[in-house]
Amino acid sequence: MSTENLKKTPLNAAHRALGGKMVDFGGWDMPVQYPAGVIEEHIATRTRAGLFDVSHMGEIWVEGPDAIPFVNRITTNDVTKLVDGQAHYSALPNEDGGVVDDLLVYRFAEDRLLLVVNAGTTDKDWEWINKNKGNENVSVRNASSEYCQIAIQGPKAVEILQKLTETELSPIGYYHFTEGKVDGVDAIISRTGYTGEDGFEVYAAADRAEQLWNKLLETGKEHGILPCGLAARNTLRLESAMSLYGHELSDEISTLEANLGWITKLQKGDFIGRDQIAALKENGLTRKLIGFEMKEPGIARDGFDIYVGDEKVGVVTSGSPAPFLKKNIGLAFLPPEFANVGQEIRIDVRGKRLAAEVVPTPFYKRER
Repeated sequence: MSTENLKKTPLNAAHRALGGKMVDFGGWDMPVQYPAGVIEEHIATRTRAGLFDVSHMGEIWVEGPDAIPFVNRITTNDVTKLVDGQAHYSALPNEDGGVVDDLLVYRFAEDRLLLVVNAGTTDKDWEWINKNKGNENVSVRNASSEYCQIAIQGPKAVEILQKLTETELSPIGYYHFTEGKVDGVDAIISRTGYTGEDGFEVYAAADRAEQLWNKLLETGKEHGILPCGLAARNTLRLESAMSLYGHELSDEISTLEANLGWITKLQKGDFIGRDQIAALKENGLTRKLIGFEMKEPGIARDGFDIYVGDEKVGVVTSGSPAPFLKKNIGLAFLPPEFANVGQEIRIDVRGKRLAAEVVPTPFYKRER
């Protein structure tokens, strides 16, 4: 496969040196796994530490006196509730109440916010944000190419990262961040992640990516750290029932349908798509996101049809083995009458309708 036209993160050579199996991921040349394999990478993150290159994510700065009102108008969560050094999970809604993208909003100051968006939608998000700039006094800047982003996740993550920084990590709360140095490099140190584990995402200048990546692997070696690819990132987020854009969220799926009412603050005042989302809430949802567990041997993959009796009632949005739980699990949208825990369903796995059951989510929750 030619990689000439694919975008590359600053860690591309490092992945190849480690034997990463590279794939085209939304136009990016990314490692899907390393020689240890997906299961080992997944277990390492759950029990020790995993290191992830997430430098393909997009970073958009919003600055100016109206930064907060502007971002509050184009996202679902309430930006006015953030304090300096705090981040939150949110979504960019469209006029129909669907989702342009899900994102993180970081508050550095009253007039300075950072939006971290998905890799495959960065250009779309950038256009959407600019298209919806009103009369607010703000400037927006797409700084995606300037940063690397490295995620260290797992129960040993704090201990490993602490060896490389004088910044005290333990006082940093979940979804909070600070600016400091990691291995002498200026960095944003954010207690966030996409694995269901404790850990940090470190943002730094792109040209310091290899230094930080190699130093974190070296420092974490005694703790059994492993570099992890996209496949383990996906199985980890699925065990934790975290939505993936293009699967559980899209231009046609609302935050309410995806169980993200908690990031949808209808009471905060007007925002894009608010009336449509409010109407959906008032009229009742026609589908709900559920978790399921296979009751017969077989893996329900994305796109497989779901039946109750002879009636097709839904489609799997994400499905795979759960390496830590040792079960086959998945997420899907079902009509509300079939979305209750304990509901028996059948999933068409290559021509056989295999038994499965609606179960509570998240499938996995770490011990605090």
